[in-house]
Amino acid sequence: MYRMRMLGLVLSGLAVAAVLHENGTGPLAWALLLLNVAAWPHLALWRARRSRMPREAELRNLVLDSALGGAWVAVMQFNLLPSVLLMALLTVDKVGVGGWRFLGRTLPPQFGACLLVSALLGFPVQLESSMAVVVASLPFLVGYPLALSAVMYALAHRVAQQNRQLERLNRIDVLTGLPNRRHWDEVAGSELARYLRSRRPAVVMLIDLDNFKEVNDAHGHAAGDEVLRRVAQVLRESVREIDTPARYGGDEFVVLLTEADVRGARDVAERVRTRFLEIRGEAAVSEHCTLSIGLAQADRLLVNADDWVRRADAAMYGAKAGGRDRVNVA
Repeated sequence: MYRMRMLGLVLSGLAVAAVLHENGTGPLAWALLLLNVAAWPHLALWRARRSRMPREAELRNLVLDSALGGAWVAVMQFNLLPSVLLMALLTVDKVGVGGWRFLGRTLPPQFGACLLVSALLGFPVQLESSMAVVVASLPFLVGYPLALSAVMYALAHRVAQQNRQLERLNRIDVLTGLPNRRHWDEVAGSELARYLRSRRPAVVMLIDLDNFKEVNDAHGHAAGDEVLRRVAQVLRESVREIDTPARYGGDEFVVLLTEADVRGARDVAERVRTRFLEIRGEAAVSEHCTLSIGLAQADRLLVNADDWVRRADAAMYGAKAGGRDRVNVA
């Protein structure tokens, strides 16, 4: 707002100055114009920065901008071109910042100041704009809308970047850095649809941490979080780029193995299981924290990705029933 206010006041000040010069206006108006152009932007910035609610303070500054604009229209005796430009761009500013409701908030001060100043001056009206006034208005007519467009583009670009980042964060589990369940569900649904069209094999691997609760109870949640991060590390090391590992929730992880049959998936699962035993850490070792893994291959009986996961989940519980720390196939 500070930079745009500075630019707008300098450019509009040229047009106002041209009208004051033609009208032979006295030194008081010139002094007020200089004060408005040179001092008001800094004062407005100071007010916003020192306020406990900077946004509300800036909105009040914008209302005052409108009132000052209305006053200068009256001082210019309603000289047509600069007056219309000033009113139009003040309107664009307000709609851009706060919409039509905020514009409605700024119009009464704007018209009120215009009416009051015009009354104090005796309601003078001089609509004609000379060539000198037209030329002096051109920088405001061209420069300010271009600058405003550039600012709006930059803000829109920043918002788009932040939205993309937010969407990315919404698909990532913060603790492990793996995709979260939402992202994995979408990928699994697409992969199942691909299988039903092409019959290309795919396997879901569901992983559960054995005795994870004991790690949290005996060593604290920080130690438990470290164990989860170790599992994520193992998965990143053990699967291919075309596969999708994810944290499914709590102490459960899931991997979508694309273009893989059960035999290949079992090899990957054994690699994950044994590698975790190597790097799981002292807390996991002391509580016998291991991995029970269930595998389920896609087939035509699956209705959706949830059915696929349920089948892998049943296989995983079979691994637990068989003694834990093992791989079981649905």
